[in-house]
Amino acid sequence: MEPTTKNNLVELIEYKKNYEPFISSFHLPPEKLQFTCYPLEKINDPNLSKESIHVLILNKDIPVGYFALESGAKVLKYTKNLNARLLTAFSINHDFQGNGFAKKGLHLLPCFVSKNLKNVNEIVLGVNKRNTAAINLYKKTGFVDHNEVYIGPSGEQHIMHLRIPLEKD
Repeated sequence: MEPTTKNNLVELIEYKKNYEPFISSFHLPPEKLQFTCYPLEKINDPNLSKESIHVLILNKDIPVGYFALESGAKVLKYTKNLNARLLTAFSINHDFQGNGFAKKGLHLLPCFVSKNLKNVNEIVLGVNKRNTAAINLYKKTGFVDHNEVYIGPSGEQHIMHLRIPLEKD
């Protein structure tokens, strides 16, 4: 079976401005906001590397989730791999939680990266040790915890890695 960036009606796409009305109405409860931020906060962050990519998880063309794939010096806080990207600000709109969109989106991630970021061979992330639901989700979708820790602004984070096979030309 050929890898795809689509899983039935769920797909990953790079953010486009026409989706702004949808993501501006994202709702995240306070217990989630302690671990992430709203999509537009990340998209409009002036400190973000210009090479960073904003990704939407779509269900039937409706944005239900968001994350950024950051590049630049920030990545090197999590890995020495110069061909890695840092996954940040992962969130699912509260109105769509509990439908498996996070899991489906993360399962599509390796193919999305292979197609859109040709030399990237790893995705890394930091997940707060108190966010056990996210840790379990990342493990179920292929991320590996090598017991590395990063002390971030909101406390201790597990550094998790996802290898991305490079496509053969």
